[in-house]
Amino acid sequence: MVDEPSVLSEVVGSVATLTLNRPKSINALDHPMVTAMDELLRAWAIDDAISAVVVRGAGERGLCAGGDIVAIHRDAASLSGNPAAGDAEAVACPSAAFWRDEYQLNADIARYPKPYVAIMDGIVMGGGVGISAHANTRIVTDRTRLAMPEVGIGFVPDVGGTHILARVPDNLGIYAGLTANSLFGADAIELGLADHFVPADTLDDFIAAIATTSLDDALTRYAQDPPESRIAAQRNWIRDAFAAPTVPEIIDRCRAVGTEDATKVADAIAAKSPTTLAVTLRALREELPTLEATLHREYRVSMRSLLHPDMAEGIRAQVIDKDRNPSWQPPTFDDVTAPSVDAYFAPLPDALELTITEVAQEDSSV
Repeated sequence: MVDEPSVLSEVVGSVATLTLNRPKSINALDHPMVTAMDELLRAWAIDDAISAVVVRGAGERGLCAGGDIVAIHRDAASLSGNPAAGDAEAVACPSAAFWRDEYQLNADIARYPKPYVAIMDGIVMGGGVGISAHANTRIVTDRTRLAMPEVGIGFVPDVGGTHILARVPDNLGIYAGLTANSLFGADAIELGLADHFVPADTLDDFIAAIATTSLDDALTRYAQDPPESRIAAQRNWIRDAFAAPTVPEIIDRCRAVGTEDATKVADAIAAKSPTTLAVTLRALREELPTLEATLHREYRVSMRSLLHPDMAEGIRAQVIDKDRNPSWQPPTFDDVTAPSVDAYFAPLPDALELTITEVAQEDSSV
């Protein structure tokens, strides 16, 4: 039996459809998938016969569960266990190469010159957010479960996630980044992470209508008002609690709210890596002007995450051994120092920094 490609493409009329095709892993992204996606998107961007692109996931479980973190764990465990490892060793590892191409893909999606319709159905997490939330047309459904879960594995939101979440009003983006909680489709629209709500059982008809009529006509026919957002009802206390200057103070303010929901939020944050929570809060508070600038900073943070023991430990506890009992280093917020947080954001040597190319400049020379 011949395995199917992990990325499928089809053109119907003037609409190209790209399907992530690893349904057993909820279409988790690996390096070849990222490369294949960007090659297809760049080709379609300059193809006059293509008027729009649709991106979706195979199977019933979701668009994309994120990056292949089992592979990333190998690098994180090796690097964090080597006291002599530094920036050069981190940048030379396979995970760094994956992130370089993934972040380039995120940037290309954000400036895509044609309608890019992201079908954010089912699970959309981490890297899945990177290939969808930067799109110019973002569709959620009644099955959508969207999250940036990085702090739960000792990592920091990447794929431009800190760029998106930092711009969400009323500290709702900080809430999403520090808790790693899943958002329903209506919540994603409430936070500005999605644009339209289409019932899951009409998705195939909606996508077909894009090709047979137009995107605007398909949206008019199939998009509906979203149901009530759960987050909207909690907006006021989230805005106030997450305005606190530090993670421990945010936790204290959540507990002071006194409701079951707020207490669960406090407990969820308190269970995460103190170091990566502090790094995440700083990244979300220190908003940069462009996605490209944010991706450059996220790349630095990702390299330093590989070198810190919490990433290997978090993936081990959540994905490898699944004991859900990580041992963070350091274990408490009091032990997280300002210099240790600063180190995540320090520039890499010039030759090791992320480089993002401009599609228009490349294509004009073809």
